[in-house]
Amino acid sequence: MKRISQEMTDLIHRGLDSHVRLAVTGLSRAGKTAFISSLVNQLVHTSTHDNLPLLAAARDKRIIGAKRVPQSNLMVPSFGYDEAMSQLHANPPHWPVPTRDVSEIRLAIKYKTHSRTRKLISKTSTLYLDVIDYPGEWLLDLPLLQLDFETWSAQQFNALHGKRAELAQEWLTQLDQLDLQQEANEKHLAEIAALYTDYLHRCKEAGLHWVQPGRFVLPGELAGAPVLQFFPCRPDTLQHKNGKHSMLALLKQRYEEYQNKVVKAFYKHHFATFDRQIVLVDCLSPLNEGHESFMDMRDALEQIMQSFRYGRSGMLSRLFAPKIDKVLFAATKADHVTPDQHPNMVALLQQMIHPAWQHTAYENIEMSCLSMASVRATQSGHIETGQGRVSAIQGTTLQGDNMTVYPGEVPKRLPNADFWHNRSFDFTAFRPMSGHQDEPLKHIRLDKALDTLIGDKLK
Repeated sequence: MKRISQEMTDLIHRGLDSHVRLAVTGLSRAGKTAFISSLVNQLVHTSTHDNLPLLAAARDKRIIGAKRVPQSNLMVPSFGYDEAMSQLHANPPHWPVPTRDVSEIRLAIKYKTHSRTRKLISKTSTLYLDVIDYPGEWLLDLPLLQLDFETWSAQQFNALHGKRAELAQEWLTQLDQLDLQQEANEKHLAEIAALYTDYLHRCKEAGLHWVQPGRFVLPGELAGAPVLQFFPCRPDTLQHKNGKHSMLALLKQRYEEYQNKVVKAFYKHHFATFDRQIVLVDCLSPLNEGHESFMDMRDALEQIMQSFRYGRSGMLSRLFAPKIDKVLFAATKADHVTPDQHPNMVALLQQMIHPAWQHTAYENIEMSCLSMASVRATQSGHIETGQGRVSAIQGTTLQGDNMTVYPGEVPKRLPNADFWHNRSFDFTAFRPMSGHQDEPLKHIRLDKALDTLIGDKLK
């Protein structure tokens, strides 16, 4: 009964446009956990600190305060905010544990409204903000809904070149010894599936982002389940008829089960309910890792963008078929380069998502790009050299070394192979800056991100 009451309350809030479901995604190490932790931290401090000058409602002193409230979806794990903050405030501070599964946190933001309609009811209004955290790798699976096993296998083998071909050797050796027509042996399939999963993990470690199925590297509650024990096969081995109880029949069965019970379930229960979306992108790490890694991340982003449901949300569609109507792409870790390179980060990100940008523009969806740092790790300044004053950043590396460095220029456009031959950029990873528990975390343009994502709901 309590759950039905909560669902009715959410329905009323959605109808009054006072409820927003904000989805936060990005590929591994893009900074999702840090972003959500900082978002919550900044909003709960608005009543005591002027920490969000680029959020219009905060700048105009209309936000009265914000607090965490119980989430409505009791079947989704709660986002570990307290754990993340304890890690950021540790001595020495360190980055929170990355996203491994879907999680959620709800905020109630009380503000003074400008709306005449709302003023008739009360001088203050409350926006309920659900923030949903999920791995971007899971979005890479949504295109599988349009692919049968044969097509997906061909796609995977077409991608086996460069680093991938080297990393896949152990799996391919065992695969080539498998007789797909023999009677199904679950133990044998599990062993080869484990090698395929290991190959996908190696791809991630080598800086390659396009991995399918995404749940293989971030299984969540499905770790060890047979539905994650399949793998693609060479296209030329799929042309023969297979017996009802053959190895190939079992592989196809598990692939189809994965499509229906894992991918479709995620779409139905989570993805199809989102109103707003922020996609966090780490442009800097692939610049360090090389041309193949950089282009692979661009391909992965393009795959992710093809999966979004775009469309303007009128009242009826908000109630019964919510659709994403605003998307923000954020180039993270802006504090890991000098401030003069922030415009270049935005320009580079725009180049990376250019095809998706064209599509969303056609659909009349609001789409924005910015650079930001959810939690600052460095301070910027200048150092004197023999050639004069040079921009630099200063911070503490993950190993505990204090460092002052100029990382180099971020390319404005998609770099060609010569960029890595010249090696004009060197990204260093830093610890988060120390801060007091009673003060909001230091950030760069998180308030601008909030204004873009929910500013129109705080009027």
